[in-house]
This record gives sequence, C-alpha cells and structure tokens, in this order.
Amino acid sequence: MAVAAARFQSGMPQPKSMVRAKRWDDEVENAFRFQAAGYRDELEYQVVNQVQPERWPCSGYIKKLQRKDGTFYYYNRARECQDKEVHKIKLYKY
Repeated sequence: MAVAAARFQSGMPQPKSMVRAKRWDDEVENAFRFQAAGYRDELEYQVVNQVQPERWPCSGYIKKLQRKDGTFYYYNRARECQDKEVHKIKLYKY
C-alpha cells in the first residue's frame, strides 16, 4: 500500500484500465520486455530512470533496460515473447 501511495504522490500517472494480451504483436513484445525487467510499461521506466530506453534500429524493439536494482537486461533483435507467454502480458491504458 505504501508503494502505491508513493507512486501516486510522486506524480506517476496511474493507468485507467488494463487488459491481457490475446495475440502477439509489437506492442506486446515491448510490454513483455518491460515487465520482465520489473516495470509496468514504458511510461513507468521513463519516470523512474529519466531516460528513453535503448531500441534496436531495425525492429524498434527494446534493446536494453536497467532494472530498479541497477542491473541490466539485454534483449535480442528477434522476438523473445513466446506464444505461451502472451496471455500473461498486461497492456495498460491511460
């Protein structure tokens, strides 16, 4: 509860709704990468780290993310979110 209150007070926008992904696409792929690194979405990553995430120029997918504990996640150019994982991905609307 304290974490949610701290996020609200820090000015981080809160999502209005959330849906689970039904099939894979580019938006789901990037959401998978953010959520694997411990973030809700790109907006939360930008608020926490104050930087834009690095992307692969050819595909536009996320290339590297810094976790909240300071370690980095590196991702390949190709798809990493398997079909069996798609239903776990949360897509937020603001």
